[in-house]
Amino acid sequence: MASKIVVIISTSDVEKARTGAMYAKNALKHGWMEDVKIFIFGPAQKLLLEDIELQKFVKEVSELKETPIVCQYISERDGNSKDLKKIGVEVKPVGRLISEFINDGFVPMVW
Repeated sequence: MASKIVVIISTSDVEKARTGAMYAKNALKHGWMEDVKIFIFGPAQKLLLEDIELQKFVKEVSELKETPIVCQYISERDGNSKDLKKIGVEVKPVGRLISEFINDGFVPMVW
């Protein structure tokens, strides 16, 4: 049984994004999984800039020693890399990273 997950929050729906964020935070906080990686990808990147609750989530999971990662291509395309970094996420190319985690046995959870 896999005990490693990669949480990908990509929705523009705030309620779905918050639900995924809550699960990721609690999986880290309570040790539900051996390892949890978090990506905020696509439309959720814009949502992160607008939603205080998601920004709070970034801070909380970073305190749990897992900094969320956002897609560099999308953030550069949209011109908001600096603003996203100020919130506390890492800006990196994510396609290969996500694929490597899945190849290493991480189960993807997409919200």
